[in-house]
Formats: sequence, C-alpha cells, structure tokens
Amino acid sequence: MKKVLAGALLAASFAAPAMAWEGNVVACYDKVWVPAKYGYKQHLIMASHTEWEYKNGQMIKVHYPAVYKESKHMVKEGYYVAKKAACK
Repeated sequence: MKKVLAGALLAASFAAPAMAWEGNVVACYDKVWVPAKYGYKQHLIMASHTEWEYKNGQMIKVHYPAVYKESKHMVKEGYYVAKKAACK
C-alpha cells in the first residue's frame, strides 16, 4: 500500500507541469480612477440695482451689481475604469 501511495505521489509531481495552463497574453489593463463630477448652481442673494446717493454736495448715481451664492452638488460619483496599458 505504501508503494502504491508513493508511486501515485511521484506520478502526480511529474504530471503537474504538463497540466499547467499555457495561454498567451492578449492585452493588459490598468485600473484608473475617474474622479466624481460636480454641478454648480447660483442662487440670487441680492438683485442688481442703481441708487442715487448724496456725497460731498453732489448727487451721484451708484450701481450695485447682483450678488450670488454658489452651491456645489455631486452629479456622478467617482469610479474605476480599465485602461489599456503596456504589459509588464
């Protein structure tokens, strides 16, 4: 029985390299991170307007531009993509 077991182990050790997969490399890819995309929206805080003011004995016309507050929101989360690369 010991001889049969030893023979089987010996046969398996010689047969293992012949059973190995021998495929060809077709293409290589790297894992690349694509950052998240954000959208921006402007909210009007104060509309533009023109006022008359009295300064140094004169009437002057002053224009005040519109004031906006910008908010940022995520449109699409970041993700990984496979990019074709040179094989190492």
